[in-house]
Amino acid sequence: MALVLHAQREITFKIAYYGVGLGGKTTNLEAIHDQTRPDARGKLVAVNTEAERTLFLDFLPIELGAFRGYKVRLHLLSVPGQIAQDSTRRLVLRNVDGVILVVDSQPDALEGIHYSIRNLDYNLRLHGVDPDRVPLVVQYNKRDLPGVLDVDELGERIGVPDGVPELVASAREGWGVFEALKSVVRICMHQLGDPAQHSEGRVACLLEEPRGRFYPSGPVSMIHALAPEEELDIDDIELLGSA
Repeated sequence: MALVLHAQREITFKIAYYGVGLGGKTTNLEAIHDQTRPDARGKLVAVNTEAERTLFLDFLPIELGAFRGYKVRLHLLSVPGQIAQDSTRRLVLRNVDGVILVVDSQPDALEGIHYSIRNLDYNLRLHGVDPDRVPLVVQYNKRDLPGVLDVDELGERIGVPDGVPELVASAREGWGVFEALKSVVRICMHQLGDPAQHSEGRVACLLEEPRGRFYPSGPVSMIHALAPEEELDIDDIELLGSA
């Protein structure tokens, strides 16, 4: 849910990067951080797990400017793709306004993205949210690599419904990352409407009508139950960059 603060004339949107482990979620946030002026970004905070990092970035993009007289602040988070980190994914999705589904374009990543889609559906429902009404953008990442699947084939095989923005990117090379971010934020702002018309506090930015079914049919895989969830320790938290 967007956080509307009238006294500060500020809106905060929470955007989650979702997808398979090592699919480029972390690299997206690092690219955004690196390409943003120091005075327009917060610190990049990493919570290290055994094989991957969950990142939090407090980000105030100057290029968005004001929205109906309110400053726009973004809280960007990537979720761990590891199966054992499902509780962390659920936590990240609490009060989320929009999701960027980061799709690894390599053929051997397809099975993992199918699991991620089902898992996203499952975890949003645990929060009492209709997954088909959450603003969502699909980013086909790693387009710089050889042997990646065609974008049309990827969209067909993961079942992207009509109306969902589909964008290409190479987070490693730094292109396409802002386009995906701006796309999902644009949807959130449209759904929010005039912030002055809302009471102070959290405001839902859900789509007025559910989109076509995106998530693969069938039960959510219980593969995440095969491994115990790893406990995070405060010593695992580090700051990337001081600017």
